[in-house]
Amino acid sequence: MLDIGCGTGRFLAQLAEIAKAWGVDASPEMLEVARTRAGGAGLKLGSAEELPFKDGWFERATMWLVAHLVDRPRAFAEAARVLEPGGRFAVATFDPSYFDSFWLNELFPSMERIDRERFPTADELTAEVAGAGYAGSRLTRLSQTGSLSREDALERIRGKHISTFDLISDEEYATGLARAERELAERVDYRVEWLVAVAPRA
Repeated sequence: MLDIGCGTGRFLAQLAEIAKAWGVDASPEMLEVARTRAGGAGLKLGSAEELPFKDGWFERATMWLVAHLVDRPRAFAEAARVLEPGGRFAVATFDPSYFDSFWLNELFPSMERIDRERFPTADELTAEVAGAGYAGSRLTRLSQTGSLSREDALERIRGKHISTFDLISDEEYATGLARAERELAERVDYRVEWLVAVAPRA
């Protein structure tokens, strides 16, 4: 199995428990963390658009919360290239409905617009996968609920735990953080809405 855009190895570590797994990421710093978290997996430095693997090398490939960060048509086609015929590709990303009530929206008002522009809709995801060398796809919607303590929520904000923080202004970040430190409740409850596309290589 290949985890494309494995980052710090959070998902890769789970894959490595059930199969021979490789991870690839464009960040050397993230790969260093992945080496400690997913020690049973192979790791390579490389981009989703130019995977450092031979054609037909893998039975399965995954992209977990990566589709909004890459050139999707190129990355999806590269995943098809390294899959064996009939191999399966799975993409997990946020459904745009997730941003309707994202818990950071009130603190950082520009985040909703930025994320809606980056994340694919269900129709876009289906069309982009279909156009990249796959024999159709199956789309599933999943919902999860979660809860954070006030301290955990503040730690995430201070650590800029999602890439969207890099796309807002320093002023908006400082204002939102100050407001969070004043106003966040003792627990932050939230829902996560997922889109998961699974497609066999043609």
